[in-house]
Amino acid sequence: MAESLQVTPLHAIHTALGARMMAFGGFDMPVQYTSILNEHRAVREAAGLFDVSHMGEVRVTGPQAFDYVQYLVTNDVSKLYDGKALYSVMCQHDGGAVDDLLVYAITEQEYLLVINASNIGKDLAHMEAVLAESGFDAALTDESAQTALLALQGPASHRVFEALLASEGVPFDLSGLKYYHFATIDELLGMGPMLVSHTGYTGEQGLELYADAAHATRLWNALVEAGEAHGLQPAGLGARDTLRLEAGYCLYGHELTEAINPLEAGLGWVVKLNASDFVGREALAQQKTDGLSRKLVGFVMDERAIPRQGHGLATPDGEPIGEVTSGSQSPTLGQGIGLGFVPNDPAYTKPGSTVHVSVRNRLKRGTVRKPPFHKL
Repeated sequence: MAESLQVTPLHAIHTALGARMMAFGGFDMPVQYTSILNEHRAVREAAGLFDVSHMGEVRVTGPQAFDYVQYLVTNDVSKLYDGKALYSVMCQHDGGAVDDLLVYAITEQEYLLVINASNIGKDLAHMEAVLAESGFDAALTDESAQTALLALQGPASHRVFEALLASEGVPFDLSGLKYYHFATIDELLGMGPMLVSHTGYTGEQGLELYADAAHATRLWNALVEAGEAHGLQPAGLGARDTLRLEAGYCLYGHELTEAINPLEAGLGWVVKLNASDFVGREALAQQKTDGLSRKLVGFVMDERAIPRQGHGLATPDGEPIGEVTSGSQSPTLGQGIGLGFVPNDPAYTKPGSTVHVSVRNRLKRGTVRKPPFHKL
């Protein structure tokens, strides 16, 4: 492991389990424990447990915390209430994406923003700059290093957590936790308060558990024990990527970058131009008026081939039209799948359209399909 890489509080567990580790977002992270295929299938059919403690958490507090967050992100924060979360994007003034993130409304004067690991430093600098620019009375606290984040995903995920709650005698009605809502458990396993969120990045039912980093090992071991009867498996970033790709979710650095705005990435549903002003609003409104020149599409390979980021997209006669942003073999379909940008023309964007991927200088035919791929 390179000395410059950070580690999560669960690093010793990953190495003890024999996980294959790799650098990701500045952290030494588990790619797989057994195989990506086994871990992917566990999440689709039963449950998987991910260590995503490398993600960043920034708390926003103060009398004008709401005004600040509303100005910072593209989505309409006024639709939130205590215990509700939303997905959004932070943009530059030119509309390019700084990052995508989750916004948790604790109160109108307190929000928790969850950001991508590889962007923590950049995001914090952007947030501070926006705070200084706006002049709102709010404060930012980086809680990333003190926070452990475990993602429990799959159709059996809620049953696993309910088993843990029952074994500890903790009265918590998980059935009342709606999608994109969260709640706080005051005490579990002697760990103190823990935020339990129902969002997900796999296309399956799931929970995200935010706890004090000092108790990460205790929580992981308790979940593994509770999940033994439900087919729970530890899962690494390899399966996390194939799962999110099958679901058609964007990954920053692929479908979103500072050169790609949320409208182009198909995230217009989180860009509320009429709600209030926000950083990048003017540029995005102008682009919406002018029309998009490119659009993100999903596709399934008709021929045997695995598309990868950077592979060219072309017409049948080889004319370049775009580029793959994410691609893999779908464990569910047994076919290559991908996301990529093409000209904003129905000839290329309409489901059922043909697209060709340049794989090792050979054109392989695919068909444009609307994700989620695992439900086709």
